[in-house]
Amino acid sequence: MKNKKLIMYVGIIIFVLIIIIIGYVIYNNVKNKSSKIIFEYTPEQEITEEQLRQTVITLYFLDPDTYEIVPEARQIDAKLLIDNPYELLINLLIEGPKNEKLMKVIPEKVILNSAKIEQDILYLDFSKDFIEGQNLGKEQEEIIIESIVNTVTELTEINKVVILIDGNAELAFPDEGVSFNKVFTRE
Repeated sequence: MKNKKLIMYVGIIIFVLIIIIIGYVIYNNVKNKSSKIIFEYTPEQEITEEQLRQTVITLYFLDPDTYEIVPEARQIDAKLLIDNPYELLINLLIEGPKNEKLMKVIPEKVILNSAKIEQDILYLDFSKDFIEGQNLGKEQEEIIIESIVNTVTELTEINKVVILIDGNAELAFPDEGVSFNKVFTRE
């Protein structure tokens, strides 16, 4: 019976020692973790407010090598898109590409009279210079329309485009290749 009591006391002592050792290890780990100093990351170059306002837009111009409409990405101040993003995009198309390998497709002297959205249709009203004196041929006219439609449908709220000439939707290019009496969609 003495042996059983002795074994029981030794077992209790070993158990208490194990608990003390585990407690000591846990205490040291918590203490070491809490004593580490956390440094705030400071980037090498701060982001300026102007950089924060930048956004990327996509305009479509003609690649003369492939004779296809291709995208040109531009970084602009996002504040420019607040008032009328449609006018901005079309006016940038009228100005032409920044990439020297691409060609502008909208004829010279064209002015955008207005750009209005109703539901998911964008109504673009161009000056008569859009069609006057133009003998481009159906293929070139379709490229102009594709450039415009692809550019403005990059905006999620636009799915269709109606082109007006000085408020009139019943006109066409002089050779009747492309008429404006329909709704244009992205292909």
